[in-house]
Amino acid sequence: MKYTDYKNERILNLLGSKTHINLVSSKGVFEKIADKPIILMACNIRVKHVVPGIMKAAEELNAIVGFELAKSEGDLNGGYTGQTPDIFVKMLLDYADKYKFTMPFFIHADHLTVKDTAQKNIDSVKKLIESQIKAGYTSYAIDASFNEIPDNIRITTELAKPIIDAGYGLETEVGEVKSAGQEAEITTVEEAVEYVKGLNSNGIHPQLLAINNGSKHGNYKPGEDVHIDLNRTRDIYNAIKNYKVTVAQHGITGTPLNVIGEFADCGIRKGNVGTEWQNIAFKNLPEELMNRMNKWCDDNFKDIKFATKEFKTDIDSVDSKYSDKILDEAYKKAKEFIIAFRAKDSAKLLE
Repeated sequence: MKYTDYKNERILNLLGSKTHINLVSSKGVFEKIADKPIILMACNIRVKHVVPGIMKAAEELNAIVGFELAKSEGDLNGGYTGQTPDIFVKMLLDYADKYKFTMPFFIHADHLTVKDTAQKNIDSVKKLIESQIKAGYTSYAIDASFNEIPDNIRITTELAKPIIDAGYGLETEVGEVKSAGQEAEITTVEEAVEYVKGLNSNGIHPQLLAINNGSKHGNYKPGEDVHIDLNRTRDIYNAIKNYKVTVAQHGITGTPLNVIGEFADCGIRKGNVGTEWQNIAFKNLPEELMNRMNKWCDDNFKDIKFATKEFKTDIDSVDSKYSDKILDEAYKKAKEFIIAFRAKDSAKLLE
C-alpha cells in the first residue's frame, strides 16, 4: 500500500475495504515539499462532474492534488452547493474507487471563516470542524483574517487544536482575500511574522499561510487587471520559512498560466482553483437547465453560483453526454494547471 506514511489510523478506518485509495493527510505532504519549487493544486468542487477529469489528469501526470470546499460552499447545511461534509467526502471516495484513482490526494476544508469575535460564531465553526473530521477531511484552513491580529491568533488557536490532535494539515490566514472587484491592503511582512510567531507561541504550527498579495476570489470583471505582488509574496515567504511555513495562494482563476509558473519561486506551495471548475461545468450543462438557473438568479438577485444548491438534483443527474463534456474539459484544464504549477511527478516525492 503506497503513501502509508501520509495516512493515519483515522483515514484507514474511514477507507475500510477501500484502503487502495490514497487519501492522505496534507500535514506531511506540505512538510515534504516545503523546499521544493512546486505548487499543489487544490480544487473547489461546486459541481461534482469535474472531479473525474481532475483525477484523470492527476493520474496521467503522477501528481498530488487536493479537493476542497469552503465553509460557504459546504457547511453542515450544505452551503450554497448542497454538499455537507459527509456528502462531499463520499462523492470523492466513490469517484476515486470508480475510476481507480491511485494518486495521493487530500480533502481540504477551505476558508473556515470567523468574521468577528462572537463566541457563538467560533463555536459554530468548531462544530463544523468536528463534523469534517468525522466525515474524512484531512486538511483545514482556518480563516479569522477579518479580525485584528491578536483576535485572529486567539480564534485560530482555539479552532486549530482538534485538527492538530487528529494529525491533519493546517493552513491559516492573515490579510483578508477579497472577491473580484473589491480592494484591500495587501499583507505586510511584519503582519505575517507577528501572526505566525503568535500562533507558534500558543503551540500552533501551520504548514501554510494564506495572505492577501493582490489576488481575488471569483471571476474578474471585464477590464479588471489581475495583479499579484510576487515581490511581496517572496519577501513574506523568506520571513516565515524559518518557522517552517510556506504560502497558500487563493484566487487563481483568471491568472495567466505563464505567470502561475513564477509563483513557486516565491514560496507558494498550494494553489486554490475554484471558479474555473464552476465555469467549465456551467458552460457544458444543458441549455434548458442553464436557462432555468439564470432565471432563478435573476428572480432572486443572486450570483449564478448560488443556483448550484437549488438545482443540485438536476445538475447531478444530467445525461452522460453533458457530464462527459465536463469531464473532458476539466481534464484538459487540470493538466494545464498541474504542468504550470510544476506539480507533474509530485507524487514521487512521497514514495
